[in-house]
This record gives sequence, C-alpha cells and structure tokens, in this order.
Amino acid sequence: MLTKEYQDHLTKQLDAMQGEVSMYYKNMITGETFAYHEKDALMPASVIKLPIFLHYLELAAEGKADPKEKILCTDGDIVGGSGALQAFHGDHYVSLETLWELMITLSDNTATNILINHAGRETFVQAFPKMGLTATKLNRILFDAEASARGIENSTSAYEMGMLLEQVYRRTFVDKKTSEYAEYILARQQFDTKIPGLICDENVRIAHKTGSDDGITNDVGLVYAKQPFVVCFLSNHTDVMAFDSFIRQASYDLFVDCGRPAYL
Repeated sequence: MLTKEYQDHLTKQLDAMQGEVSMYYKNMITGETFAYHEKDALMPASVIKLPIFLHYLELAAEGKADPKEKILCTDGDIVGGSGALQAFHGDHYVSLETLWELMITLSDNTATNILINHAGRETFVQAFPKMGLTATKLNRILFDAEASARGIENSTSAYEMGMLLEQVYRRTFVDKKTSEYAEYILARQQFDTKIPGLICDENVRIAHKTGSDDGITNDVGLVYAKQPFVVCFLSNHTDVMAFDSFIRQASYDLFVDCGRPAYL
C-alpha cells in the first residue's frame, strides 16, 4: 500500500520537474492508484506506437489485416532514429507482423510509418475513439518535419495508455489470445533503461513501450511484481536525465511496494 507520505513525495518530485510531466499508477490486484496530471494530452514520441500496434491486432482479429501479408519496403521509406530496417537497402518485402514487432521491440520508425501508410492514417483517427482514446491522436507520421514545423503533433495521456495496458493484463483487449500476444511482444522491448532500469536484474517480466525525443522521455508498462501494476510516465519540454532518473526510482519503489514477482 502506498503511504500518504510516499504519495506526497512523488507529487513533490513531479511538481519540481521541468516542463509538463504526468504519471499514472494502478495496482492490478488492489485497484490502488496514484495519478498526476494523468489525463493531460502530451506529445508521446514513440509511445504512439502502442495504440497503433494494438489497433493492428484488432484488425487482425477481425480478419481485416493478414499478419503474413508482405509489404514492400524501399529506400524511400527509410527514416531516421531507432530501428532495424535502416540497415536493409533496396526493395524488399516485410510481413505485417514483422513490421509491428519491429515497431515495438526495436521502436522501428520506418516500420511505423509503413504501417500507418498501409492502413491509412484516417483508419487510426476513426479507431482510437472506439478504443476509448480521446487524448490519443495520430495527427502525422513520424519524422514529418514539415507537419511538425506547422505545429502538427501526435498526442496521448498517461491514463489512456494505462487503460490499454490494463486491458492487456486482464485479457480483455479483443480477447485472451490477442492480449497474451500483445503482452508477449511488449515484454520483448529492447530499450530497458527507464521503467526496468533499477529492476532489470530482478526476476520480473516488464511489458512496456518507451518514447524519446528532444525534451521528451516517456515509458508506459506493465510490471509483473507479486501484485502486478501498470505505471505510465510522460514528459514534454523536460530535463530528460532528471525525469529518466525519476522514472527508474519510482518504478523500483513501486515494485518493492508490490512485492517480489510472481513469475517470469
């Protein structure tokens, strides 16, 4: 149980952070929550890949997307930042499921843009509200400098990402099979310096998605302590090193509070 003193400590630290910051925590067993500006709409950076991924799983479950379908990737599709597809040159075909797995596990920006363009951005614009998302908006593809210069940005909230992750945990996102697969892919995340940063050597599964950009450092995830919990951190125009440190320490403190992990 989170003491009032510890909750006050979290609030004081968050109040002192540079820029706009938010946090949402929920214990999946007790229902206990801690929230700080959890419904504020902030720029998500690569956290926007989580709802994109989950909507593709919805489409697959409905028979509207074939995970084995091969999509042409060309040199013209390549964008910067993280990912593996940058290393492949010339025309090549990649399956939808490979693209969305790369989008999550390696935060592949090229894979993300291919997936957005393949389904059509309007598909996500229409789907997100049906998923219960109002602060979460896909307004542009990644690395669209022209749109960014015009102030067009994507957005999300800590609460909405926590809501999606809770559905994955409770196996209610589409169905049990889809939720289990989503968790499996999220648990293969390769960027583990934030939520897992101080607990990465512990016997614990963490299914999460990070996001980073200039002045932005985010991480949202499920931590399988003895009492599993959702924890989501978003920040814009912040001191990245300071907020990363806060993410690591708060995640570890919550992990300790919820007990040692129940299973791998």
